[in-house]
Amino acid sequence: MFKFAGKVLSVTAAALMVTSAISSAQSLDEIVEAAKKEGMLTTIALPHDWCGWEGILAGFKAKYPEITINELNPDAGSADEIEAIRANKGNTGPQAPDVIDVGLAFGPSSTSEGLLLPYKVSTFDGIEVKDADGHWYGGYYGVLAFEVNTDIVKDVPQDWSDLLKPEYANSVALAGDPRAANQAILSVYAAGLSAAGGNASKASEAGLDFFKQLNEKGNFVPVIGKASSLAQGTTPIIVRWDYNALADRDTLDGNPPVEVVVPKSGVLAGVYAQAISAYAPHPNAAKLWLEYIYSDEGQLGFLKGYCHPARFNQLVSEGKVPQDVLDKLPPAEAYTRAVFPTLEEQDANKNAVTGGWDSVVGANVQ
Repeated sequence: MFKFAGKVLSVTAAALMVTSAISSAQSLDEIVEAAKKEGMLTTIALPHDWCGWEGILAGFKAKYPEITINELNPDAGSADEIEAIRANKGNTGPQAPDVIDVGLAFGPSSTSEGLLLPYKVSTFDGIEVKDADGHWYGGYYGVLAFEVNTDIVKDVPQDWSDLLKPEYANSVALAGDPRAANQAILSVYAAGLSAAGGNASKASEAGLDFFKQLNEKGNFVPVIGKASSLAQGTTPIIVRWDYNALADRDTLDGNPPVEVVVPKSGVLAGVYAQAISAYAPHPNAAKLWLEYIYSDEGQLGFLKGYCHPARFNQLVSEGKVPQDVLDKLPPAEAYTRAVFPTLEEQDANKNAVTGGWDSVVGANVQ
């Protein structure tokens, strides 16, 4: 058992063994110099409107102007990121990612496959969700919510079951392809948790059935929902991480007005993990990137993007979180019902959803 931002989670004990030894053959100064000589960092799947990444990327560039950031496909899903590592094992060119940001379930499986480079950042002891050897760390979490364009949707849905109502015809979209994107895969699980009364063992099957019904009723829109499609009315209701929905609300600034709803049931929390590719062309720049995002500055960058960072409790206790940042976060009670699925549950759900979506739901999300 361990806690992440005050929540108790159960996961594979071996993967999350806390160790106080920080092993690195290099000092941070040596990593900085080596990274500057490499001169480049290749990232993948870091949308600028996701979890504060835009500000974090800008902060890294400002601190290390000698390092050019090469951003690959910002809309890639977790499975796409892992495939990019596999496909570029012998490639040192610009298509080979140095670092990844994936759903938690992808961390252990990628470690077992030998795709990740172990490295322990200097703040390693303050990270609660992590691989004991530093192959991956859980950097931030959020909960799945409904992002609603209230110019179009007047009666805002409050729970998953509401989405099946006829008034939401051609309205409901996912924020990714459930055959590849972690956010969408977990959205199916969350809907299933609600439909199954919280029974995790039945959540995947129930979730697929929920989206089958949603599709058959004509309520599901097989388009990857984004702020633009929400504003245009193509996808007036999007199931997505609360931090993305809240960022969209701020960006759209009332045009159209957006309401973000944490559902009454099936409140699913998702942890995202960061890691270095074992085949990274710029391994020192990759290490420096992780050092930056787990520093106080990087962690506060996540918080400004409405994400709860790994070191949140520590930063609050040390008085390092500005009050205006805390004031912009949703009320704490909205998160009291959050469920953190175990790694085993996430892995089983990932296999069930990616393997069953086409045959059960039959909607080609793109």
